[in-house]
This record gives sequence, C-alpha cells and structure tokens, in this order.
Amino acid sequence: MFKPKGIICPISTPFHKDETINEEELRRQCDRMINAGLQGIFALGTNGENYAMEFEEKVKVLEIVIDQVNHRVPVYAGTGCVSTKGTIELTKKAKELGAEVASIVTPYYAAVSQEGLIKHYSAIAEAVDIPILIYNMPARTGVNVAPATIAKLAKIPNIIGVKDSSGNFDNMLQYFENTDREEFSVLSGNDSLILWCLQAGGAGGIAGLSNVFPERIEAIYQNFLAGNFAKALEIENSIRPLRKVMASSNPNSVIKRAATFMGQNMGPCKAPFDIQSETIDAAIKDALAYAEKTPLQ
Repeated sequence: MFKPKGIICPISTPFHKDETINEEELRRQCDRMINAGLQGIFALGTNGENYAMEFEEKVKVLEIVIDQVNHRVPVYAGTGCVSTKGTIELTKKAKELGAEVASIVTPYYAAVSQEGLIKHYSAIAEAVDIPILIYNMPARTGVNVAPATIAKLAKIPNIIGVKDSSGNFDNMLQYFENTDREEFSVLSGNDSLILWCLQAGGAGGIAGLSNVFPERIEAIYQNFLAGNFAKALEIENSIRPLRKVMASSNPNSVIKRAATFMGQNMGPCKAPFDIQSETIDAAIKDALAYAEKTPLQ
C-alpha cells in the first residue's frame, strides 16, 4: 500500500479576476513544486479553496493537476464533502482521473460524533479502491478525530494515514501511540510542527506555505533527513512570522497574497474570502523579509 511521506504542497488554485480557473498558472505552479523537490501535490485542499467550488469545477482542477503532474510525484485529491454519498462520488471520480491518494476531510457544518466518523470513513473505504488519507482540521470542521477513532480506522487496509491540522502536538503524539508507524503515516498539517512531527516519527508535512517558498519548506525535510536538526529548526523558525499573519485573517488569502509578492500569479481567493488590506499586506511583506534572512544552506 502507498505510504505518504515528505513535503506535500496543498496547492493553491489560481483564479482569474472573474474567479474562473487560471489553467496556465495552475500548470506552472505544479511544475514549480516538482522542480523544488517536493514529494507530492495535494489538489483541492483547503488552500485549493475546495469549499468554494462546485463538483464540475473540482473535477476540472483535478484534470489539470493530474495531467500536468503526469506521475512525476503522487497527486493527492481532496475529495471530502459534507455527506458520505458526495464524498464517495468525488473520490471515485478522482480515482478515475488518475489520482494516487484521496485526502478526505471530516464532514463539516453539521455536528458529527466519533462513531459517525468511523461509519463515514469505513463506508468510503469500502466503496472506493484508492488509498485514503484522513484530514483532521477541527478549527474548520468543528470536530477533532480522536486518537481512539484513528486507531480503529487505521485497521482498514486502504486508510493509510492522517494529516493532522489540529495544531495540538499532543493530539499528534497520540496518533503515533495508537497506530503502527511503519504502516500508517502521520503528517503535520501545521507548517510550524513539521520538524517536530518528523522527530516524533512522522512521515512529513502537508505545508500550505510551500505555495510561497517551496524550496524553504523542502529544506526543513532535507536537513532533517541529513541529520542537521539545528539547520532544519532555524529554517522552520524563519516561517513563523508568516504563520502568525495567517492566523490574523483568512489563511488561504494570506498565502495567495504572499505568493503574489514572491512573483507568482495567484489571483484572488473566491469571494467573500479574498483580502484587500494594506495593513495585512505590510505584515506579509515584513514576514517574507524575515524569512529571507535565513539562508537555506
């Protein structure tokens, strides 16, 4: 079974001003991530603004990304929907298009119990023939996947790991304690915890800020593999100011603005989530300048 590892980019979806997909730029961003050495591309994650897309638009993004990546790295397809039925439908489509992994966020908007989560993921795993990565993001969905729930779900053969975006390191540690590290991947969804996840035995990170500086995020991973923990920590600390800016507003818009200031043509977030703020722009530019003070070598 496939084992997720390394730095995976939850790629932002570039839009034109009229909010249509900028296909040319999306293809260029795929190449940019691969050329930076990243180990995977995650289309239709939170940074990809899947929450603001209709089914047909999601399929279009997947078609573009899968075609452009062309098996150079694994493509993770964000197929989580509010309902189990909707999730199965989109997951089957992602498999048909050629995605290697389905990353499935917990149901959102309506409250769901831990037993409901077990039934949800179990039904999806039974209905689809593709590796599944559970996506835990309680700040956005309103539910945390409990470690005991992960322990049960990890026994299902095609549920291969979890992306933990809770920001709670103890929660992540309990995921390790309740699963087989050789067979089940735990990845950090919080950029500031990538190194600590790796040190605890994790497989890597799905890092939103790789949309801004992919080489910098990849350098955290490579320095860790090389045994240079001090340098890896120095680089990880260099991104913390930008993480703080992300916490002050819509993170997806902050990432797009930051990438734009780094020379990328990302366009706006879909309304009403786009940010137009001189104060936030100034904070982003300060954070970018701070990061650049730390060399990668």
